[in-house]
Amino acid sequence: MTNPAEKLVDLLDLEQIEVNIFRGRSPHESLQRVFGGQVAGQALVAAARTTEGDRPVHSLHAYFLRPGRPGVPIVYQVERVRDGRSFTTRRVTAVQQGRTIFNLTASFHKPEEGPFEHQLPPARKVPAPESLPRVGDEIREHLGELPEQLERMARRQPFDIRYVDRLRWSAEEVKDAEPRSAVWMRAVGPLGDDPVVHTCALTYASDMTLLDAVRIPVQPLWGPRSFDIASLDHAMWFHRPFRADEWFLYDQESPIATGGRGLARGRIYDLEGRLLVSVVQEGLFRPL
Repeated sequence: MTNPAEKLVDLLDLEQIEVNIFRGRSPHESLQRVFGGQVAGQALVAAARTTEGDRPVHSLHAYFLRPGRPGVPIVYQVERVRDGRSFTTRRVTAVQQGRTIFNLTASFHKPEEGPFEHQLPPARKVPAPESLPRVGDEIREHLGELPEQLERMARRQPFDIRYVDRLRWSAEEVKDAEPRSAVWMRAVGPLGDDPVVHTCALTYASDMTLLDAVRIPVQPLWGPRSFDIASLDHAMWFHRPFRADEWFLYDQESPIATGGRGLARGRIYDLEGRLLVSVVQEGLFRPL
């Protein structure tokens, strides 16, 4: 069986069907809608394919407009907004069955030396990733075995995810919990040496757990839900080069949830505590 990391690389390898137009696969899944991280990662690949390749992406801003349908290809149309001396800007529209489901604006910056550098240290010290259980193992420990649907998802999962704080399973454990979460993550196999693949793979991963921080004070992360969740928008700032197949810490918090929407922000660090990426996302929460 193909390694899930190899499948992720293949998923991010878009077909060019015309100048500035690309087509991405959307796997058949049991989910009701296409995973948002997949659409964001593929859109960023499309944007990067229209640049010279010497300017890494430094930021992206995106909106999820409609749910995508699993199993139906997605077409990415790229607008070349600007090619400047130092910055390149691209706007990407994702279309499925004639309807716009997502749009993204990405900015690419030619590397240069700045006059100074600074970084706040990570907010807290956390255990090393190897000392923590895989999320699938932690769920199996509690349930005895994974339900069939979760077992299939675990086998296809392209990232090894390890929660810094043990999962809460009851209303009593959730009560008075702060809206914070942290996970160690890395691809389950090598992703090759193309920096664009690593950037887009991490973009994919950034949508996997960020809204956990909003949910933590309300109900356990695993088990039946009393509300539906949908990503509304997503923004990322890339500060340093990285590899998505090496461990990174995703420290997440939710400063506010109100009006049916919850805001979450995340900081992604490497093993040395260097800040690699900053992320902000808002999600919609509606009772089922």
